[in-house]
Amino acid sequence: MPILDAIYMKARAAGKRIVLAEGDEERTVQAAASIVEESYANIILIGNPELVREKAAAVGADISGCEIVDPETSDKTGVYADLLYELRKAKGVSPEQAQKLARDPLYFATLMIKNGDADGMVTGAVHSTGDVLRPALQIIKTKPGISVVSSCFLMELPPDNVYQPGGVLVMGDCAVIPDPSADELAAIAIASAETGKALAGIDPKVAMLSFSTKGSAKHERVTKVQQAVAKAKELAPDLKLDGELQADAALVEAVGKLKSPGSDVAGQANVLIFPDLGVGNIGYKLVQRLAGAEAYGPIIQGLAKPVNDLSRGCSVGDIVAMTAITAVLAAQQ
Repeated sequence: MPILDAIYMKARAAGKRIVLAEGDEERTVQAAASIVEESYANIILIGNPELVREKAAAVGADISGCEIVDPETSDKTGVYADLLYELRKAKGVSPEQAQKLARDPLYFATLMIKNGDADGMVTGAVHSTGDVLRPALQIIKTKPGISVVSSCFLMELPPDNVYQPGGVLVMGDCAVIPDPSADELAAIAIASAETGKALAGIDPKVAMLSFSTKGSAKHERVTKVQQAVAKAKELAPDLKLDGELQADAALVEAVGKLKSPGSDVAGQANVLIFPDLGVGNIGYKLVQRLAGAEAYGPIIQGLAKPVNDLSRGCSVGDIVAMTAITAVLAAQQ
């Protein structure tokens, strides 16, 4: 079964409340109509109801099954402002500033989740990643024991792929942390394995990638990956994880046996952890374009509740898929 179909089935069963903070955006209202029609989630649109309905009518989207909430008139705005003030007063936020921020759609939507009025959020069709993550980090914060927010992509390979026909690869981090430390790489590895298991049902086999395999090269960047491997094994001793590995040693069985004999990951990896954001971003796009893989993400990892970012060039289908992913992740919390 294609991975997205499996995610849609899980989302239907989850019955989660997902807030779309850009409720007056045309692609968003089209996606909302489709999501509700397919029962992937219960949708809350943030925006002025008149404008939201006007945009929906202009594109022929039936959003009668969606809840619309306006931060300017909601009876929860004051509650959320008080909540935000309590969370941020130590950082210098005044009650007046909290009142103003609580009316911002992204802050309002994030506060809905914090207050238990929604289970997750999808946004970013017209906002930057920084705009999306800032309130999430300030309000929702990270999971207990987690200090790193990162991202991964689910890559579904075509049926004719030589190495993993029709298989799924998880790739991280490809969108958030430019130059992760060894500790951050370890956290990215563990989070990406958990995401792959939750969304794709894979048995994670994590390869910590480098231009070196098991000491074949000496460099500070190799040392960083080696330290990350040691830290990840300390934090998650039952996780199948190996490194440092070159990409061919991670993916090609014959090369893996030659370069890392006895490894339960080399040649079989399905979770690839890149040493930095440059490699990760380039890597997933090469696989997407040259191997014809479907790319789902970026999926944000490490937050206490799921908040996912969209590309500003996203399609309606991208929003639908990310909402279903968010619903499934919310069910795992």
